[in-house]
Amino acid sequence: MELEWQELCDDLGPEKVILIREPSVDLGAILVIDNTAAGPAIGGIRLARDITVREVARLARAMTYKNAAAGLRHGGGKAGIVGDPDMDPEHRDRLVRAFAGAIRDTNYIPGPDMGIDESCMATIQDEIGRAVGLPQTLGGIPLDTLGATAYGLAIAAEVAEETGAVGLDGARVVIQGFGAVGTHAARFLAERGAVVVAVSDSRGGLAHPDGLDIDKLILWKSEGQPVREFPSGTPIFPDEMIGFDCEIWIPAARPDVFTADNAGEVRAAVVLPGANIAVTAAAEEILFERGVVSLPDFIVNAGGVICGAAEYAGASATQAFTMIEDKVRANTREVLTESRTQSVTPMRAARDITRRRIVEMMGYRRRF
Repeated sequence: MELEWQELCDDLGPEKVILIREPSVDLGAILVIDNTAAGPAIGGIRLARDITVREVARLARAMTYKNAAAGLRHGGGKAGIVGDPDMDPEHRDRLVRAFAGAIRDTNYIPGPDMGIDESCMATIQDEIGRAVGLPQTLGGIPLDTLGATAYGLAIAAEVAEETGAVGLDGARVVIQGFGAVGTHAARFLAERGAVVVAVSDSRGGLAHPDGLDIDKLILWKSEGQPVREFPSGTPIFPDEMIGFDCEIWIPAARPDVFTADNAGEVRAAVVLPGANIAVTAAAEEILFERGVVSLPDFIVNAGGVICGAAEYAGASATQAFTMIEDKVRANTREVLTESRTQSVTPMRAARDITRRRIVEMMGYRRRF
């Protein structure tokens, strides 16, 4: 445990690591508040069976970078609740309400993530009076319905096209995680001329060399059907997608999709992460050496938290999407320029740029 703690900590954080246990409802949860130099921490809650302190800490750091890069008045935090994402909704509500009570006195503003939806955020708002990603009837901006995160991915893809990394018209797209982010990413990229050739969800994958009918597939998925049973296409195992010939590969599910063990198999021009920490540091280097442009997660998938911060500040959906476009476009351009100028990976360039901003913000904080 001592070694793990040392590995989790550096000069930026985390500020707090809170382990939560409430036996009466069988709640086990983790909250990591990483850095609040910019303001109260904001970040999603993830519901998963195998959540760990290390994963939540890594995700919290990604939120610190993401919020700082986007110029938000929020620091970074993340939470994880241990449980089955497919649990009974009433039991999930009890867990979420108990979790909300446990974080009442922290400076963490929760939002939705894997396994947690806007109804959960309504429960938290009711319990402690602060949350983002609320239902529209409670003044929220329906970021999953509108596709806020995916919209940022599409804007980043446009910037990649500007630099010559990829051409969107006819670009073949692979999407791992055909959920709230993946479905909208497919839609936005298809509107820009791309062709989605393979997708997967938690129950399997589907491929079609000439492109899948995205509108019909999204409708199929919305009815609760697994993508591998869609009548047009060939069922595949998700692991088969790693080496698919494509121009754009979107990991939009769990962490560490690309590692040192499989980065050499990637046959894409651009990796466009819809999920956080989807590419390990070793994989970033391998992809860079192979000429694959791996765009930094906390730069390109910041649309969700930008939308959440805008909602928290009382902005409209239109204003939120304008912010997403402005910030993601400018930051992606800056990162790719720095990467090219310094001959470093886009992730290294993004971290260097953002770390300087965070350190400067920390300099304004009161010292004890």
